[in-house]
Amino acid sequence: MAESGKFRMGRLDHVHIRVPNRAEAADWYREHLGFEPVADYEFWATGFEGGPLQISADGGKTMLALFEASEGHPMVAQETGVAFSVDFDTFAAFTRSLPGAIDTPAGQALVANDMIDFDMCWAFNLADPWGNQYELNCYEYQRVRTELVEQDGITPVRYWPRELYDAHVGN
Repeated sequence: MAESGKFRMGRLDHVHIRVPNRAEAADWYREHLGFEPVADYEFWATGFEGGPLQISADGGKTMLALFEASEGHPMVAQETGVAFSVDFDTFAAFTRSLPGAIDTPAGQALVANDMIDFDMCWAFNLADPWGNQYELNCYEYQRVRTELVEQDGITPVRYWPRELYDAHVGN
């Protein structure tokens, strides 16, 4: 409980993701995004029909729970997006690996010029092969600008004018 007896939600634990085949999806997430099954929860995936396979890219602190679509639980892609944050080295390696087997939510191959400048962070919007959407963020703003965007000649996307941020910080 927080102060004054008011409840406060804790950290994000996991997100439910529907896929047609959990094993195939787990392989894709491992190969392209670095997720691994979390051993402490494997019994859920193997112990009963329809249980989730918990996978994580950060040792189980934050997880995706892969549920296999079925007649009673149809395939519904997670379209609102789940955002993950990484450090500069990881973000740069990801950017420089593009294009690859990762698409934009619109279904085109994700490329470096799909990088989004959010003024405080840089991001990519991406989707798995089943339409589940994600955002990858890096908050090392100046380092990404100088060591990645400028150095590699990337032309990022902007969703709003830089002047909005400048006004916010008093520039």
